[in-house]
Amino acid sequence: MKKTFIMIPLFLGGFLFSQKKPQKNPFKKPTVTAKFNYHEEFKKISDEIMTNGTAYDNLNELTRGVGSRFSATPGYAKAVEWAEKKLKDIGIPMIWRMEAKAPIWIRGRESLQIKASNGDWKNIRMLSFGNSEGTGGKDLTGEIVLITTTSELNAMSVGQLKDKIVFVNLPMDPKIINTSDSYLITAKSKLISASVIAKTGAKALIIRSLTTANDDVPHAKMIYYEPDDKVKIPALSIGARSADELEKLLKKQKVTAKINMTAESKGDTTNPNIIGEIQGKKDSKVILLAAQLDSWDFGEGAIDDGTGVVQCIEVLRTLKALGYENNHTIRVVLFANSENGGQGREMYSAYVKRKEEKHVFALGTDAGGYSPRGFSLDMSPQRRRQVFEWKNYFLPYGIYDFDQTDAIQDISPLKKMDIPLAELVVDTQRYFDYHHSVEDTFDKVNKRELLLGAVAMTQMILMIDKNW
Repeated sequence: MKKTFIMIPLFLGGFLFSQKKPQKNPFKKPTVTAKFNYHEEFKKISDEIMTNGTAYDNLNELTRGVGSRFSATPGYAKAVEWAEKKLKDIGIPMIWRMEAKAPIWIRGRESLQIKASNGDWKNIRMLSFGNSEGTGGKDLTGEIVLITTTSELNAMSVGQLKDKIVFVNLPMDPKIINTSDSYLITAKSKLISASVIAKTGAKALIIRSLTTANDDVPHAKMIYYEPDDKVKIPALSIGARSADELEKLLKKQKVTAKINMTAESKGDTTNPNIIGEIQGKKDSKVILLAAQLDSWDFGEGAIDDGTGVVQCIEVLRTLKALGYENNHTIRVVLFANSENGGQGREMYSAYVKRKEEKHVFALGTDAGGYSPRGFSLDMSPQRRRQVFEWKNYFLPYGIYDFDQTDAIQDISPLKKMDIPLAELVVDTQRYFDYHHSVEDTFDKVNKRELLLGAVAMTQMILMIDKNW
């Protein structure tokens, strides 16, 4: 009884006191939630990559070890195994393949010779367009006709070009400072469309390589034949110096060309996109990083797009090394068949649509690993304004250009699903010196520039993950 008697007042007292408003302790400081310091986080990212970054060594392995990674070749299969191993080595838990259709195209032997009047045959360096028809290993001979403008083409009758070999000497415009813009303007000209030229009755197409270099190195280009083409003519490119010399020669006398190409298509196979991701702690919405894994068949594919591949892997490595807890899923996709078909990107886009996956953002890198300058933003005005507000965080790292609005081809199909797109913008003044040529090799890449691009990409992924 005594024990019970004592406990009742204690209970009542606690009940009565609980009705009173507790007084604040004047000596206790209020709790303040620490604000996320982006300047500090940006520096952590930069310090990690510039000190411990593995992208340059990885690029050496990919270009000089694996080598050419053309679609539907053993080289691409080797690149797939290399990429999967690299993702596994940095601790990525989710890695898988997504098969996409890829054309089997074999370049084979190829040659171009020209002869002026009664002179001797002279060999000219050349490259077949990707997926071009060949000559069946037989000599295709014809008189060369020079065309430099669309007005010249339109003024010619079918009879003037029938059975001729059309030579288009159309250089990239040096007055356009952004070399990517200059390239795209020239590449879209109907003058370098084999389908357009074939409709004139011509039997082959030779073009001046799309390059900013003043040398004699030919650069490849992808060919697209139209479904209604009755005749598919062979198409090839020659170096800038050969193009200029040939034009001078044609203005003086008749010139004949002899083309021999064993290039042929052998149906389709499949090549996989390689996908690796760090799943989100908050939700399964996806932030995408993208580059192309394939290259042309004649070179190392360093700037196009080995640099992009190793930068994407470096972003994931850095986030893991810093112990970053990401809100959304951060996914890398290394696309198959980007150079001669684009089936890898189409397959991924179809997958996203079918699965109804929510993508917050997609960032591509395919411009050569040169010094980063900014990000091209292909997204709504509202999203662009949000990114503009982050400029001051990026400025100490040389990132200032947020005004461009194009994104790389491999993520462009995602635009149809209203996914905000972006591309790493770099200084491209040297890019088209080597693009799609045998000169696209590891030694053209600067280690510091490559790592700085990975820094900017990782910083952007951080901002998107924290704010979108």
